[in-house]
Amino acid sequence: MSVEDNESRAILRRRQVEAKTGLSRSTIYRRMRVGTFPSAISLGGRMVGWRATDIGQFLANPARYRAPEPEHRDDAESLP
Repeated sequence: MSVEDNESRAILRRRQVEAKTGLSRSTIYRRMRVGTFPSAISLGGRMVGWRATDIGQFLANPARYRAPEPEHRDDAESLP
């Protein structure tokens, strides 16, 4: 597996996402609710993370980013 493959499959934790985006925890979750920030994925228990590729897409154009609709509505409703 190449370095690019590893980076594209990387999962970022909240503090890493905060550092990369400059957004606070509350802003990240507020933007997730309105669809202007990538959705988190469950890592088990209370842990969540974000795909590095999703965060990269957000950073490419934060003002125009719109999250894709979740495939399973139950997944979206279980996030804080």
